Amino acid sequence: MGRNRTRTDPDRYLTIRQGNYHYKRRVPVTIAHLDERAPHVRASLKTDDRTLARGKRDLLEAADDALWASLITKGVTDPARRRYEAAVKRVEALDFTFHGATYFEEPEAFNDLMDRIRHVLASGQEDRIADPLLGAVEVPDTKVSDAFDIYCNEIVADELIGKSQVQKDQWKKVKRRAINNFIKLNGDIAMEEIGIDHAKKVYRHWLGRIAPKEGSSTAGASSGNRDLGNMRVLYEAYFKYQGDARRDNPFEGLGFSLKKKRSRPPIPTEWIRDTMMKPGNLATLNDEARGILLILIETGARPSEICNLEPHAIRLSNKVPHLSIEPREDPANPREIKTESSRRLVPLVGVALAAAERHKTGFPRYRNRENELSATLNHFLRANSLLPTKAHTVYSFRHSFEDRMKEAGLDDELRRLLMGHTVDRPKYGSGGSLDWRRRELMKIALPFDQSIV
Repeated sequence: MGRNRTRTDPDRYLTIRQGNYHYKRRVPVTIAHLDERAPHVRASLKTDDRTLARGKRDLLEAADDALWASLITKGVTDPARRRYEAAVKRVEALDFTFHGATYFEEPEAFNDLMDRIRHVLASGQEDRIADPLLGAVEVPDTKVSDAFDIYCNEIVADELIGKSQVQKDQWKKVKRRAINNFIKLNGDIAMEEIGIDHAKKVYRHWLGRIAPKEGSSTAGASSGNRDLGNMRVLYEAYFKYQGDARRDNPFEGLGFSLKKKRSRPPIPTEWIRDTMMKPGNLATLNDEARGILLILIETGARPSEICNLEPHAIRLSNKVPHLSIEPREDPANPREIKTESSRRLVPLVGVALAAAERHKTGFPRYRNRENELSATLNHFLRANSLLPTKAHTVYSFRHSFEDRMKEAGLDDELRRLLMGHTVDRPKYGSGGSLDWRRRELMKIALPFDQSIV
């Protein structure tokens, strides 16, 4: 084993001694004089399991790649960070978590420290593993902008796996606003430099917009809370990731009172029936956007849920025609839904059924373009005076649908299920048959002229 050292060899750098796997790798000749371990790097992986050994080998291999790259560049990039990253990977390969030196100054860390010292002494490799294992490797300063990249690409990378590119961009956009505002007020300083004065500067910035001493408010409390909250999360997650979870968070406790939460008003049923659905009023709206709008009226779905429907999720041949609102689990083109409770089956009735029959394969023009859809619909509705007030938006149809169900006396749990809201009790059964759901929805179905479809 170990003669073929190409990157495609699953057992590269692995050897067996006395029944256990070891990592053995030659230091590149060009930097052998800079690495005291030359000519070979050796480390016991302390396992006879090949799969586990390969995983530990991967960490050590990545650590050495990073270290040697820093020695080659000699500061052209950031050798201190490369050495630090190499130390982190090496410690993880030893089944420990990397911590900076300050961590071991705490009384609670005493037992962990003793375990590490015992491991160092038992390994016979004190000169090679003691520094990273005992926190003697300097943790480099990281600018706020770089910390945000680490947060997105490493710390919460798993949370982004199921999102479409549009969803990823939107997720980052909201959080990046907080980063940009912080940098605008304080500069792109190192995370380690951030203190309460920097956090208060962000707080006072938003305070001046939410509750100005003169003039009227230019921002809501939720906007300020979102910025402060995103900085608080970044700070906590970053230092926890660096092995410094006990660090006081300067953003903790800073926020604004939400006395009244803004809510989109529902569109009156009469307005939908007599104005919105009046023949001719939607005629100049493009075909797919009109189809989506008509489905929204009788399903209460989110616009993004309808425009991203795959053909198989528009089930017109079933005994009860319905939509299956579900995440898209295609690895090449994923898309998540808002919450697990948003996964649901919604019967098609009235104008929604007619529109779905016209668009059996979905809405390719707006697939993965939900922001473009919302902009198109809101612009059209406002330009043609089809919204009751400036406070109403296309999302108001969702609120109207819920009100119509409530006024018709539909079961509370059914309403929650059809809206994709959480049901606050243990789940039993399927929530009622599709046929029953359709009968209940027929109670609120609005009359329509086929010409509007």
